Amino acid sequence: MRNTNDFDELVVSNNDVVLKNIAEDLRNRLPIEAMFNSEHQALQKIHQHPLPMIHVDAFLYDDDFVDSLCEEGKMSRSYCTECGSYKTASLEFISHSFSLMELKFLYQHVLPDLTGKVVVDVGSRLGAVLFAGYLYSSASQLYGVEMNADFCQLQEIMITKYQFIDRIKVVHADICTQTSLLQKADVVVMNNVFEYFLDRQEQARAWEFIACNVRKRGSLLVTVPSLKESLSKLQIYSSANGSKRCS
Repeated sequence: MRNTNDFDELVVSNNDVVLKNIAEDLRNRLPIEAMFNSEHQALQKIHQHPLPMIHVDAFLYDDDFVDSLCEEGKMSRSYCTECGSYKTASLEFISHSFSLMELKFLYQHVLPDLTGKVVVDVGSRLGAVLFAGYLYSSASQLYGVEMNADFCQLQEIMITKYQFIDRIKVVHADICTQTSLLQKADVVVMNNVFEYFLDRQEQARAWEFIACNVRKRGSLLVTVPSLKESLSKLQIYSSANGSKRCS
């Protein structure tokens, strides 16, 4: 090893391998759609979508992996619009996770130095944001808030297996019960977190709670889709018009 840069590259490479190993572990513990039967509302919304849609978790399956599954007949990118014909259309894919590449980009290029900072992932699901934060940042604490007990258990298994327990904690709760946690957060991550899991009234309540409690000076929100897109379908107050005050 010739210099510090060589060492840094080796560490980064090892972190990439660890994250890929976690993804493989999770694939082996989940059905191919990476959803539990306990996700009643999310499954119902996907089935009610006007066009055929399937859940393909981006953390578990990159494009090359999806291609290989399609070749094996385990997945398809298209559906027949007229049964028995060659007239097909592309299936819509939805993911509730960032891909490995997106996670690495988030921590290495989007977010600032997180030394001593607290990261909160709302709807932590598989724990991908937490695991990547452990490997690619110096955040002092990474909290995942997840309502689904099955996913909480899955995250705990990975945290123990990969010895992440010193900096990662999973909270089995509704985010609207986590006032103190949000108030101390430096970064709050939300990736497709409410639309498929809450009705419109519950979504509005959750967004208003977050707006009232993410108040730490310099705190950052990472949202997918954008805040504008997420809020445009809901009747939520804007702090600009002062129509609602936080208690």
